[in-house]
Amino acid sequence: MVWYLFALTSAFFSATSALVEKKVLFKEKALAFSTLLAIFNLLIAIPFFFFINFSAVSNTSLIVLFIKSILGAIAFLCVMLAIKNLELSSALPLLVLTPGLVALFAFIILGEALTGLEILGMFLLLIGAYILQLKQKQKFLDPWISFIKSKGYIYIIIALTLFTITSILDKALLKNFKLPINAFMGFQHLFLAIIFISLIIFSGKSKQIKSPLKNSWKWIFILALFTITYRYTQIQAIKIASVALVLSIKRISVFFAIIIGGRIFKEHGLLKKAIATTIMILGAILIINS
Repeated sequence: MVWYLFALTSAFFSATSALVEKKVLFKEKALAFSTLLAIFNLLIAIPFFFFINFSAVSNTSLIVLFIKSILGAIAFLCVMLAIKNLELSSALPLLVLTPGLVALFAFIILGEALTGLEILGMFLLLIGAYILQLKQKQKFLDPWISFIKSKGYIYIIIALTLFTITSILDKALLKNFKLPINAFMGFQHLFLAIIFISLIIFSGKSKQIKSPLKNSWKWIFILALFTITYRYTQIQAIKIASVALVLSIKRISVFFAIIIGGRIFKEHGLLKKAIATTIMILGAILIINS
C-alpha cells in the first residue's frame, strides 16, 4: 500500500498549496508570483539532475516535455488568475472537470468509445458544475451564461483545455517515451522557469517581481516545497499503481481545499459548494475508473 501513502501525501500537499496560493495572491500579481515560484521550484529540483540516467533520455522526449511545459505554464498562470479573481471554493472545484474533458476529447478526436460509467460521470460533472454556479432566483440558463461571461471563469476554461492536453502528454512521456522520473522532474521545472522568466521579461513586467521577492518570498519558498512534494509523490504513486487509482484519491484535495480555504477566507455558500464538489468528484472517479 505504499502507492496509497504517496497518493494521500500528494493530495494533502496539493490542498495545502492551494491555500497558500490564495493567501499570497491577495497582494501579489499572478505572473510575478508564478515566475518567482517557478524559480524556487527549479532551485529545489536541482538535486534531481544528479540522479538522471541521461542515456534513457531522448531528444524527442525533451522536445515533447518542453511543449507540454509551455502549455502547463499557461494553464498554471490561468489557474492563478482564476484563484486571484474568484473565491477559492468557486475556482478549484471546476478543475475536477478535467477527466470529463479528457474522455470527451478522446471520443471526438481519437474515436474512443464512451462507456456507460463515463457518460454517467460526465452527467454528474455537469450537475455539480451547475449547482456550483447556481444562485437564488436564477433562471435555468443563467448559471451557464454567467459562467461564460465571467472573466475569472474564462481563465478556468482555458486551464481546463490545456490540462486536458498536458494530462495526455504526461501519460505519453512516462509510458510511451519512458522518460525517467528524475529527468521528468528536473527538466520540467527547468523548462517552466525558463518559460516564466521569458514571459515576464517580454511582457515588460519584470519589475513586478520585486514585490513578491521582497514581501512574500518566504511563503512562496514554502509553497515551492509543497509543490515539488505533491508533484513528485503523485508521479511515484502512478509509477506503482494505476493512474486511475491515484487520481481518484488526488481529487480529495479539492474538497478539503474548498472547505478549509472557504472558512479561512470567509467565503460564502460553502455547504452548496461542498455538495457540488462532492458530486463532481464522484463523477470524476466514475470516469477515471471506468
